[in-house]
Amino acid sequence: MYYDPIKKSLGEVFNRTPLLRRIFYFLLDLLLLRTWHVHRELRQWSAGRLNEPLNILDAGSGYGQYTYWMSGLSKKWQILAVDVKDEQIADSNQFFRQIGRTNVQFAVQDLVLYQEPNSFDLALSVDVMEHILEDVEVFRNIHASLKDGGMLLISTPSDQGGSDVHADGETSFIEEHVRDGYNIHEIQQKLRTAGFERIEARYGYGEPGQISWRLSMKYPILMLGASKWFFLLLPFYYLVTFPFCLLLNWIDSTSRHDSGTGLIVKAWK
Repeated sequence: MYYDPIKKSLGEVFNRTPLLRRIFYFLLDLLLLRTWHVHRELRQWSAGRLNEPLNILDAGSGYGQYTYWMSGLSKKWQILAVDVKDEQIADSNQFFRQIGRTNVQFAVQDLVLYQEPNSFDLALSVDVMEHILEDVEVFRNIHASLKDGGMLLISTPSDQGGSDVHADGETSFIEEHVRDGYNIHEIQQKLRTAGFERIEARYGYGEPGQISWRLSMKYPILMLGASKWFFLLLPFYYLVTFPFCLLLNWIDSTSRHDSGTGLIVKAWK
């Protein structure tokens, strides 16, 4: 099945009004476990920085939910959000103008080519690198674009079952991925090759997170892939599963895991 068409259909539903889009962001923040991990890291990074005029790069902004969350933390932060999808960038620019977030700009850019030397205090890459074959080139561009002391925060699938691949011969649940997941040592080595020296990496999506992901994402997406009529049943499905997913997300994001299907990586210039 293809994940992008279903994401596009959901986006079209929630893009109809600014209120619906805010609700969409809120639901994504609750349901997506990676958001719990990313928000936790961003809170730690932002401590003591909320009143500083910082520049942030959202490298592969997608729906724009992380830019929305960060832009709400401080009006002094200037955020550039880039993605390769023209329509998504246009929708995001329109939405952020409607809600008056003037500290945000969306632009169409290819991360393999984009570089803005010594410009950003933070770069964020959430579920992006598994879609890009030329990953070291992207890491080099981001390294060059960061100021000295700037940090890159990455969330990406691991090779411990990321992309829902658990054995040789299996194919990814999300077929748009160019790699099923990174080995934790592999991604650190690639970041060193790109110029980063201080790197920290840990697993997310341990056993609690994997259960939550199947309940909150995999099964609903499979149902929607079978028939769009399942969209009518989703509220009732989530009414039952939602409390369990919230608890599992909290457990996963506050625990350390020896293994997991996701990686959270921080690298400093």
